Amino acid sequence: MKGTVEAVCTSDSKGPKQCVDRIQLRRGHGVEGDIHAGTWHRQVSLLALEHIETMRETMPDLGFGAFGENMVIRDLDPAKVAIGRRLRIGADAVLQITQHGKQCHNRCVIYETVGDCIMPKSGTFARVVRSGTVEVGSELAVDPSYDQVRFGVITVSDRGAAGEREDGAGPLVAELLKSAIGGLEVAREIVADDRRAISGKLVELCDEHVCDLVVTTGGTGLAPRDVTPDATLGVIDREIPGMAEAMRTAGLSKTPHAMLSRAVCGQRGQTLIVNLSGSPRAVREQLEVLEPVLAHALETATGIPQDCAVLRDAKSG
Repeated sequence: MKGTVEAVCTSDSKGPKQCVDRIQLRRGHGVEGDIHAGTWHRQVSLLALEHIETMRETMPDLGFGAFGENMVIRDLDPAKVAIGRRLRIGADAVLQITQHGKQCHNRCVIYETVGDCIMPKSGTFARVVRSGTVEVGSELAVDPSYDQVRFGVITVSDRGAAGEREDGAGPLVAELLKSAIGGLEVAREIVADDRRAISGKLVELCDEHVCDLVVTTGGTGLAPRDVTPDATLGVIDREIPGMAEAMRTAGLSKTPHAMLSRAVCGQRGQTLIVNLSGSPRAVREQLEVLEPVLAHALETATGIPQDCAVLRDAKSG
């Protein structure tokens, strides 16, 4: 399923938008400089060229941007792309379909009659999950690798990063996540106990690799080099304290040392970030605590209204 961007439009005020050569999409925000950009789920408006061409049969002077759309798409009708699916667009950007029409229902487009012409009251809306530039002629395509939960794993260890110790926790995290939620492992990294390095890798996995979930293992204790929670706090937008508290509470039933964990759980945009301890045994125990809520947490974190937030698989059309 592929299409081409026929026109890109933007405006800093309400009403029709003006055609431009290119627009800049910013993750978690929308179109730079556009009045409808923001942290909500309706950041970018999409409309199929075929709808505009139909309207031009009775309104030949109808221009692009007349209905407030940011992009006009040829050969792919966004209204036929299931809510929750992600689209690659241009060289870098990724969009996620969040709403069709004003009524938040899958495959729903609302129309209104203006004179003798039936036209869309609103098109399809999407949010930006990876930044990039979009211009006239950019390709837009459904990518099956984005139709499943995407996760990344970071092992934090000075010795592991130096190649002096085999990573036992990282592979276990990946194995347990695949069993618990399925999905696609898009990255597995080992970094030193360095706050800047950890923060940089977290941002990379969230913003560039479009991970829905990033799990770290190691560096959550009281040693001077244990800075994983500090690095995490520096990049998340808000904490999810209940998840970290649940892991500590469960750990206390096995060892009083669990109260020394400084692990943090939180969100960067729609990405969940979870800190786990460094030992394989602790990793297994802590993920067992989170498993009952993990799938629901990932769904609600999408930012898509929940009456239409069912992520479709690649077979959904």
